[in-house]
Amino acid sequence: MEETPKGSRLHIAIFGRRNAGKSSLINALTSQDIALVSNVPGTTTDPVYKAMEILPIGPVMIIDTAGIDDVGDLGALRVERTMQVLNKTDLAVIVIEPEDGVTNFEEELIKEIRKRNVPIAGVINKSDLMAVAPDKVAAWSDALDLPLLTISAKTGQGIEELKRMMIKLAPDDWEGPQLIGDLVSPGDTVVLVVPIDLAAPKGRLILPQVQTIRDLLDNDVCAVVVKERELKEALENLKNPPRLVVTDSQEFMKVGADTPPGVMLTSFSILLARHKGDLETLVAGAKAIESLQPGDKVLISEGCTHHRQADDIGKVKIPRWLRQAVGGELDFDWVSGGTFPADLAKYKLIVHCGACMLNRREMLYRLAMAREAGIPIVNYGLLIAQIHGILYRALAPFPLAQMILEE
Repeated sequence: MEETPKGSRLHIAIFGRRNAGKSSLINALTSQDIALVSNVPGTTTDPVYKAMEILPIGPVMIIDTAGIDDVGDLGALRVERTMQVLNKTDLAVIVIEPEDGVTNFEEELIKEIRKRNVPIAGVINKSDLMAVAPDKVAAWSDALDLPLLTISAKTGQGIEELKRMMIKLAPDDWEGPQLIGDLVSPGDTVVLVVPIDLAAPKGRLILPQVQTIRDLLDNDVCAVVVKERELKEALENLKNPPRLVVTDSQEFMKVGADTPPGVMLTSFSILLARHKGDLETLVAGAKAIESLQPGDKVLISEGCTHHRQADDIGKVKIPRWLRQAVGGELDFDWVSGGTFPADLAKYKLIVHCGACMLNRREMLYRLAMAREAGIPIVNYGLLIAQIHGILYRALAPFPLAQMILEE
């Protein structure tokens, strides 16, 4: 459970006013003192993340947030960060402080959550300090159009019932489609091409490669892992052709040349495009590269921060390939981690990483922002395949996505 990546966990965020007992509730849910608790309002300043497991959901990420009623210049920044958490929230828990009850803060917050179609669990905390009459609970519930559970984070009263409510509300489709398991059958062989270069982490594989291997094993598929230089020999040594070859996108040209035409080919990044987001939207973004002109503004967004190599994919290679494709200079902006611009109108194209460190909810939110702004968005693997003229072949496992290129 502790090894489950952050991006593969159901994200459950705790919202409420200052001093409503959000941090105490986190501690009660996790049975650990991981969130700082104080009677002073505004103790939580930045979102706090805690990995845990809630059966039968499985691994989850609990997020403690700053109070939605924070004040002052710093308070406004804290509230802004709290609202940003909504973009990655799969399930929201609203904590109501009983003394003031339901206020405009809760009403406006719930409106924002419902705009994103996120399920909500509502609780009235501090039952150990103040008993709330049933008719008042019913009135607050009617005002929010939300069932409310009375709990005490301090004594544990109602916590197990809240967990059961969270299990019931957790969306069934939060994980998205399988990474690769639905593209293969038991007994198939899949060859994975894994370059070992300066960007490869010492002593281990990168996350999408590990997740792909695990998904293949879970589906009773034989996974053959080779470096790009050994691919041709590995294919010749197989008794039967593999069902699929999956490569690092940066090796598309060599791998495409060494893979027989009758064998399907794709990349880890393209698998992630479907698993974490919306493959068809990103393929349309790849097609839009043909419309770029010199001088256009391009946003390059990465979901994590990392040490950049001399020939970094996002900072160096992709800008170079795009300049070559348009035959001139382009104006690039870069963002990374949890940052994603609210105003996208100035860009002609958004280039996004594979999103292995983001959860599906946040990636879908970013795709929705791009669609609403009318700006095409593509991920690294699809862009590389398009620029090198191999995209149609790389989409062979996804016929619907191929149709977009044919339009």
